[in-house]
Amino acid sequence: MIVTESIELNGKTIEFEMGKVARQADGAVVVSCGDTKVLVSAVFDPKPKDASFVPLTVDYREWAFAGGKIPGGFFKREGRPSEKEILTSRMIDRSIRPLFPKGYRHETQVIGWVMSADGQNDPGILAKLGASMALYCSRIPFTTPFAAFRVGLNDDGYQINPTTEELEDSRLNMILAARKDAVMMVEAGAEQVSEDEVIGGLEFVQPFVDSFIELQERVREQLDRTKVEFVSPELDGDLVARVEELGGDKIREALKVGDKIARRDAMSDVKRSIKEAITEENEDWAGSAGDAIGELVKRATRHGALNEGVRFDGRAFDEVREITAEVSYAPRVHGSALFTRGETQAFVTSTLGTGDDARKEESYEGEEWKRFMLHYNFPPFSVGEARFMRGPGRREIGHGNLAERAILPVLPTEEEWPYVIRTVSDIFESNGSSSMASICGGILSMMDAGVPIKAPVAGVAMGLMKEGDKVAILSDIAGEEDHYGDMDFKVAGTPRGITALQMDIKVSGLSREIFEKALNQARENRLHILRKMSEALEAPRDSTSPWAPQIVTVQISVDRIRDIIGPGGRIIRAMQEETGCKINVEDDGTVQIASPDAEACAAAKRRIQDLTAEAEVGAIYRGKVRSIKDFGAFVEILPGTDGLLHISEVADHHVENMREHVEEGQEVTVKVVKIEAPNRVRLSLKALTDEERASVDG
Repeated sequence: MIVTESIELNGKTIEFEMGKVARQADGAVVVSCGDTKVLVSAVFDPKPKDASFVPLTVDYREWAFAGGKIPGGFFKREGRPSEKEILTSRMIDRSIRPLFPKGYRHETQVIGWVMSADGQNDPGILAKLGASMALYCSRIPFTTPFAAFRVGLNDDGYQINPTTEELEDSRLNMILAARKDAVMMVEAGAEQVSEDEVIGGLEFVQPFVDSFIELQERVREQLDRTKVEFVSPELDGDLVARVEELGGDKIREALKVGDKIARRDAMSDVKRSIKEAITEENEDWAGSAGDAIGELVKRATRHGALNEGVRFDGRAFDEVREITAEVSYAPRVHGSALFTRGETQAFVTSTLGTGDDARKEESYEGEEWKRFMLHYNFPPFSVGEARFMRGPGRREIGHGNLAERAILPVLPTEEEWPYVIRTVSDIFESNGSSSMASICGGILSMMDAGVPIKAPVAGVAMGLMKEGDKVAILSDIAGEEDHYGDMDFKVAGTPRGITALQMDIKVSGLSREIFEKALNQARENRLHILRKMSEALEAPRDSTSPWAPQIVTVQISVDRIRDIIGPGGRIIRAMQEETGCKINVEDDGTVQIASPDAEACAAAKRRIQDLTAEAEVGAIYRGKVRSIKDFGAFVEILPGTDGLLHISEVADHHVENMREHVEEGQEVTVKVVKIEAPNRVRLSLKALTDEERASVDG
């Protein structure tokens, strides 16, 4: 049976088709908008795994053929996923993972497969919509439909699913997933928007959320697919009670240990002793003892916040851990900072480069050159572990992207400041929100490097613990509060407003009232962190590091680019070798000269100006006669620029023979009297006064 439905958004139609494609998947839907078309499939293993987590895999791929392209590289086929594909996969995962029933242990895979892309309608958003429909309208025990949309904001108001072109003028780029009555996932970048503007975006999108959920319910009713029955497993009450008797007090004492590593070791000892005692008493409980102990640790971690108004480490709900910051920690790098908050520490460096260091990015929208990159690394020693170090995983890419997105709005434009910036955050210690520490350290390292940012940015991670009517919103959450809490809500921004958001929840949704309260509490924390950062460095340094390249920009006519490059690049190579400068010429005539040596930059600039100088009416030049004709002589007044000295402009009297006054190779002082076209310059000898001739010849 083939079922089709559609909704109208922002003047465009989004179509959904089920039952025609990928029929052996448990659920599959083709989502289309404009000429963009995405297949989303969902498959699960009916046999559960022995796992302590939801074994969910999400893969989103943007195939080159969908945009009418052939992949680059030797093999001419797609390789590992791009950053955008990884980030989209993560967002889909974060939206659907908390909606599976408690105790769900079936291997499940969701795949988003881009079949066609028009470069304007984002296939990633269509894949998120398709993920909900593919799961909800299948036999998989996924029973809570949701909607995912992008929200923009410009002078005309909010926009739903703006196109790529429309996003260029938007102050807000927010992607969210929501149920009918609660927000589940938020990912946003913004141009210093207010908390009220973010809340306004949530209110704006809700009618569209309700509409899409109703559409999914209609499709499921038409397909009439029976869900696989799933009953969430319950822990044995007697086992839980016995675990409490054996180790409840010990667990609560272990949680009070201040140092993270010492606390972890103490907790491990307690857990081991409880499990050994339980196994000796009742072998039937051995397989469930770990889950029961975990449940007890969770209750102990949450109890103080929900019932006594005190967190496990003694802090108030809105209290941020101690902050220290130091800049210029690594003297030979262009800019560096060591930012420490509690037991989370980020060593962040910023390196300045030229246009040649920009990263080329290809997408369905076309090609662009990325001038700012923030890379995040999470070495194993940061959490006291020993394991293999490999390339960045999905978590590292996601954390780096969040920090990059938070800082990007305050960076100068290329016209204001020509450098390319690479910021690297290496996490030296981790106990809660290392991505927010990366933002704080990243800004300090940039200021240390002399980057003229518009405003400093700080970030804080907010947590939530909720049971019934009891709610605790926690600032600057530690690792245990993240693990056993219900929300990880990261907010970054300047004193003026928000630049980035990311929210992940473990419960099925978050009310707008709690969301708004968390935003306002985060703002106060952000201002506190910014004050602490200003103690290390209040403003960007006036100049860049002596180890950084000095960049001088020269704008020349596009027609004169060839004069700098020369035949086969001979002239520009010679200039670079002789001056030691790195010279980059853009297609629009922008020339960047880079070198740590300011004098070398100045010398290269003079040579380029000499090579590309253009004649001006009234200007006086010392030129060389290139050839002589009966009607006059051609004189090279600038490299590549000849002017005609007509026989009538040689003297005040009549001249019969041009060769009686000038000869080939002779240097003469001439004045430009007329420019009829770029290559038709008229020169004169007789127009020169004695003073003008003396000023050049003398």
